[in-house]
Amino acid sequence: MNASPENPSKEPQKERRQNLGVEIILDQDHDDIYPILPIRDVVLFPGIIIPLFVGRPRSMKAIENALLHSKKIFVVAQKKVDTEDPEKEDLYSTGTLCNILQMVRIPDGTTKVLVEGIARMKVDDYVKEKDVLEAKLSPMPWRRSESPNMEALKRRVLDGFERYNTLQPRIPGEIMSSILGIEDMGQLVNLVASHLSVKPESKQTLLETADLESALSVLLKMLIEEIDILELEHDIQDRVRSVVDKQQKEYYLREQLRIIQDELGQSRGEDGGEFAQYEKKIASSAMSDEARAKAQRELDRLAKMPSMSPEAAVVRNYLDWLIDLPWGLRTVDNVDISHAAKLLEEDHYGLEKVKDRILEFLAVRRQAGDEMKAQIICFVGPPGVGKTSLGRSIARALDRKFVNVSLGGVRDEAEIRGHRRTYIGSLPGRIVQKLSRAGSCNPVILLDEIDKLGNDFRGDPASALLEVLDPRQNYSFTDHYLEVPFDLSEVLFITTANVTHTIPKPLLDRMEVIKLSGYTNQEKTRIATRHLLPRVLKEHGLRDSQVKIPATTVSKVVSSYTREAGVRGLERELSTIARKITRKIIEASDKGENFELPINVKISELKDYLGSPKLYDTKIPKNAQKGNVVGLAWTEAGGDVLLIEAVTMKGKGELALTGNLGDVMQESARAAVSFLRAESESLGIGDFDWKTVDIHVHVPDGAVPKDGPSAGVTMATAILSAVSGRKVSPNIAMTGEISLRGHVLPVGGIREKLLAAKRYGIDHVILPEANKVDVEEIPDDILGDMRFDYASEVGMIFKKALAA
Repeated sequence: MNASPENPSKEPQKERRQNLGVEIILDQDHDDIYPILPIRDVVLFPGIIIPLFVGRPRSMKAIENALLHSKKIFVVAQKKVDTEDPEKEDLYSTGTLCNILQMVRIPDGTTKVLVEGIARMKVDDYVKEKDVLEAKLSPMPWRRSESPNMEALKRRVLDGFERYNTLQPRIPGEIMSSILGIEDMGQLVNLVASHLSVKPESKQTLLETADLESALSVLLKMLIEEIDILELEHDIQDRVRSVVDKQQKEYYLREQLRIIQDELGQSRGEDGGEFAQYEKKIASSAMSDEARAKAQRELDRLAKMPSMSPEAAVVRNYLDWLIDLPWGLRTVDNVDISHAAKLLEEDHYGLEKVKDRILEFLAVRRQAGDEMKAQIICFVGPPGVGKTSLGRSIARALDRKFVNVSLGGVRDEAEIRGHRRTYIGSLPGRIVQKLSRAGSCNPVILLDEIDKLGNDFRGDPASALLEVLDPRQNYSFTDHYLEVPFDLSEVLFITTANVTHTIPKPLLDRMEVIKLSGYTNQEKTRIATRHLLPRVLKEHGLRDSQVKIPATTVSKVVSSYTREAGVRGLERELSTIARKITRKIIEASDKGENFELPINVKISELKDYLGSPKLYDTKIPKNAQKGNVVGLAWTEAGGDVLLIEAVTMKGKGELALTGNLGDVMQESARAAVSFLRAESESLGIGDFDWKTVDIHVHVPDGAVPKDGPSAGVTMATAILSAVSGRKVSPNIAMTGEISLRGHVLPVGGIREKLLAAKRYGIDHVILPEANKVDVEEIPDDILGDMRFDYASEVGMIFKKALAA
C-alpha cells in the first residue's frame, strides 16, 4: 500500500484472505502507514460489514486519504466517548484494518461510510501527517492450538448463542444459519462477538486477545452473563404480565357476573362480598331517608366501576364517612344535679356563677326533656382560668362524650363545612370529623379560641359557624362533603375566647357569654393545693410521702413569683420545684446516700428552687408623690395596674403624650387638659400660665400598646397634681372615663381591675358611681378589706386623691 502521495513507487501489499476476510497477511515496508478512524461506542471485528457515520473533520480527512490510496483505513475505538478530538493516548492500541466499500454524503453534513473488517492490527507507532493521525501497524494473527478443549468450547459457544438468540431474537435468520455453519473458530469468535449487546470495553478485551482458546473462553463467559441477565428480565416481565392478566381476568369475570346477576334479578349482596357489607351497614344504620337514598345511589355507582378505578376509591371513602357517622346513636344524660355539683366542685375551685349556669341547664333538661334545645355557651376570660377544663367537666357531669375543636388561626371555610368531593383529597369539615370520632350525636363539642378565627380569599369560617351555632338551623346542618343534612341540635356546643370584640356580632349574638375573671391570691393558693400540686407531683413521679409543700409556701410562690390572672405560670413554678426535688432524689440514690424524706419545702428555701423573688410591685409608689398616679386597666390576660406620670416645664403651652398611647387614650388626655383649663379658678390653679408651660404625660412600659377611655380621670389627676404641686396620696388607684364637663363615666372590667389592685396590695380604689353595682356582685371574700370611693364628678376624685 502506498499511504503517502510522496512515495508513489511502492508496490501494493500482498494479501491472503480466508473465507470472509478474517485474516490478512501484509508484506509491508517499514514506512507503510494507514490513516486512523476513531469510533465511539463501537468495536469493529474482522469479517464484519458495518456502516459508520462520520462528521469530525479529522475523520473525514482520514477517509479521503484512504480513498486516494488503497481504500484501507485503521478503525479503532476511543477510550472515552465524550472526547471530541482524540489523540493517540485517547485510543486503544488494537483495532481492525478495514476496506472502504462505499461512501455517501448526507444532507445534514455527515458522511456515511460502509466498511468491511479485514484483520486485527496492533499499532507499532503513530504518525501525524498534516491533519490526519496515522499509524504503522502489525498484524495480530490467532495463536491456534490443538487443545481438546477447543471443540468443546466451540460447541458451548454455539449452544449459548442459540439460547441468547432465543431470549433476544434480534439477529436475522440467515446470519444465525451462517454462524452455525462456520468451521473456522477465529471467524466464529468475530461474528458472535459482533452480535452481542455488551459493553464496548468487553468487546475490546476480546479483540485484544491473541490466543484463540482464551478468546473462546472469554466469549463463552460473556454469553453466560448475558443469558443470565436476559433470563432475569424475562422472569420480571412474566411476573408483571401475570399480575396484569390476573386483574384483567378478574375484571372480565366480575363484569360477566354482574351481567348474569342483572339478568337473573339477583341481589348483589347474596355472595357476601364488599357490596353486601356496604348494604348491610346502610340497612342497619339509623341514617335519615335522604342520607340512605344518597348512600344507595353511591353504592350503585360503585358497582358499575372497576375495582381499581381511582373514582371507586373516592366513592368508598365517601360511603365510609357516611356510614360511620353516629346516626341516632346518643348517650343518656345524667341529670342528677347533686352528682353534677359534686363533680364540678371536685374539678374546679370557685367559679360559682359558671357552676350555677351548668346546674340550671341540667335542671331545665330534666324538666323539659326532649323539648329543650341545646344551648350554646361561650366562656370568656384571660388565659389559664380554666375555660377548656370546664368544658371537660361539663361533659363528665352529663356523662357525654367530649371532643375539642381548636379554631385558632383557622381561615378556610372548608375547615367547618368540609371540602366538596370534586377536589382531590377532600374531607368532611371538623364538626363532622369530631362527631364521627365521638361516636355519639349528642356529645359536648368545645370550640376553642373562637375569637381567633381568621378570614381570607378562601372564605370566612365565622360565617360558616352561624348555622352550626344556631339551634333553629343546625338540625339540618349540611356538610359540603356529605351533601346530606345531619342533626346537630342535640350537640352541646361550648366556645371559649379571651375577648369578645373580635368575634363577629351575629356570631356573638347566638351565644350566651359567661365571663370568667382572674383569681385572687387566696383562690390561687387553694387551687394549687387542691388541684395543681397533686397533678404536678404525679407528672414528675413523686408521691405525697416524698414531698411536702405547705400552703404558706404556695402562697409565697403566688405572691412573689407570679403575677397573672390564671394559674398557668403558677403551675410552671411548681413544676420547677418538682424537677429540682426529683433531681436531688435521683442523684442521692445513684450515690447510695441516705436521703431524708419527706422533703419539706420552706419559704426560706424558695430562693434555692426558684431564684430571687420577682418584685412586681416595685413600680407602685410607696409615698406621696407629685404627678404620679396609679390607674387600673383591663387586658386580654386580665386586669393590671397602669402608672401615669405628668410633669411641667417651660415651653409654649404644648401637650406631649408618650408611652405608645392609642387614639382614644390621647383624646382622653386632651379632654382632661381642656377641663382643667376651663375650671382653673374653681380648682385653685387660676394663676397658672398655660401658654408658657408645656405638659408631658407619660405611661411607662412604652413597648406595650395602650388604649381606651378608662384612664381619663387618672390622667386628669396626674396633670392637676403636676400643675398645682399637690401630691397624690399613696396606695390609691382609680379608673373611669372623664367627659369635657368633668363627669366621671362608667367603664368595664371592674372585677378584673379590682383583682389586679388586690394582687398589687392596693387597698383603696376610686370608681365611677355607675360601677357600684359591679362591685356589689363581687363576693366579699374576694374584696377582703379593700376600701372603695365612688365619684360622679372628677372634683370628688381630686378631693380624695390629692393632698390639701
